[in-house]
Amino acid sequence: MGEQKQKEANKAVFIFGKKNYKFMFIGLAFIALGFILMSGGGTDDPNVFNEEIFSWRRIRLAPMLVLLGFGIEIYAILLNPVKK
Repeated sequence: MGEQKQKEANKAVFIFGKKNYKFMFIGLAFIALGFILMSGGGTDDPNVFNEEIFSWRRIRLAPMLVLLGFGIEIYAILLNPVKK
C-alpha cells in the first residue's frame, strides 16, 4: 500500500493542461506568421530605395498578427485547465 502512494506522488504533474498548450502553439504560430510577413522588402543596391518596405502587409497586418499572438499567449497562460 505504501508503494502505491509513492508511485502516485512521483507521477509527473504538468502546470498547464492540454487546452493551455494548444492555445500556446496557436499563439506561437500567429507570432511566427507575423514575423515571416514582416521580413523582406530590401534591395541589393544601397543607392536604390524600395517602396515595398512600406506595404500594408509589413506596416499593418504583420504587427497586428504578432500582437494577437502575444494576446493568445497571455490567454493561454491565464486559462484555468480543466481539473478532474
